[in-house]
Amino acid sequence: MKLSDMQLFRGLEEDDISSLLSCLNSVKRNYKKGEVILSEGSIIENIGIVLSGMAMISCNDIWGNTSILGSVAPGSVFAEVYACIPGQPTLVTVSAVEDTSVLFMNVGRVLTTCTNACPFHTNLARNLLTVCAHKSLQLSQRILHTSSKSIRGRLMSYFSECAKHAGSNSFLIPYNRQQLADYLNVDRSTMCNELSKMQKDGMIEYKKNRILLKD
Repeated sequence: MKLSDMQLFRGLEEDDISSLLSCLNSVKRNYKKGEVILSEGSIIENIGIVLSGMAMISCNDIWGNTSILGSVAPGSVFAEVYACIPGQPTLVTVSAVEDTSVLFMNVGRVLTTCTNACPFHTNLARNLLTVCAHKSLQLSQRILHTSSKSIRGRLMSYFSECAKHAGSNSFLIPYNRQQLADYLNVDRSTMCNELSKMQKDGMIEYKKNRILLKD
C-alpha cells in the first residue's frame, strides 16, 4: 500500500510525502505477532500509522477481562487522540496480531508549521482531523452494535455494517471468534452457539472469517 493511498496522506504525492516525513523526523518500527506496540498507561507524543500487518486495540479491567475496541489495518492511524492531549495516559493497549510495520510521527510537528515553511503541513493536519472524526464514528458504531440485549441482535448489527461496507452480502471480518466476542462484549461460547443457530435458521453461512448473509 502506497503512502499516498492512505487517508492521512490524501492529496499528497509520494515525493511530497518523503519530504514531509523527513521534516517530521518520522520513525519506522517493526513488531512481531503478539508484541505490544503501545501499553496502557503510556504517555505518548506520536501517532502511529500501520504500514503493513494488523494491530488490535483493546482494554482490560482490573479483573483481567479484555474488551476489543477495534482493529488497525494497513493505512489506518492509532493513538492520535492521546498524542493530541499532552500528558494524557492511554486507556488502551495496541498489539500486533501479525507481523506489523508501524510509522510513528510526532503530532507536535504535524500540527506546527516547520521553519522551512513546508506547504504540506496544512493538508496533513486537515487529513488528521478527518481521521479523528472517522475514529469517533467507529466508536459510535460499536456502541450501536452492543446496544442490543441479544447476542443475535449484536451479531446482525455488526454483520449488516460489514455488508454495507463491502458492498456485498459476502465479506471477511477482521476478528477471530474470541476477538469478535470481545468486540461485541459477549461470551465466546455462547456467541459461537448463536452463530451455529443462525446458520441452521438459514440467516447466514460462515467459514472461518468469511460470512455470507442469506436473503
